[in-house]
Amino acid sequence: MNISFEEFKKCDIRIGEILSAEKAENADKLLKLEVDFGEFKRQIVSGIAEWYKAEDLIGKKLPFIVNLEPRKFKGVESQGMLMAVDGEDQPILLEPAGNTKVGDKIV
Repeated sequence: MNISFEEFKKCDIRIGEILSAEKAENADKLLKLEVDFGEFKRQIVSGIAEWYKAEDLIGKKLPFIVNLEPRKFKGVESQGMLMAVDGEDQPILLEPAGNTKVGDKIV
């Protein structure tokens, strides 16, 4: 399905730094992340617990979509979405290179 460029421009994609991470209760595959975007913080739930340990994610700067409507997963609210590559064996985290700062927008 194609979307217009105007629709795509509505996505607010920013670099966030993971401040804390833990397995979500009653959910084997979900991690609950607290993410700092500079001007604000968000709780984001991601289905990557099968491949990544919570403690290994703390301090990582990764891209997130921050303007999605909040959604609950197994009773835990997510206020955004982690962006990753759909790898063959596991999701691949997109770690930015260079002098990237918390809150930087992906354009």
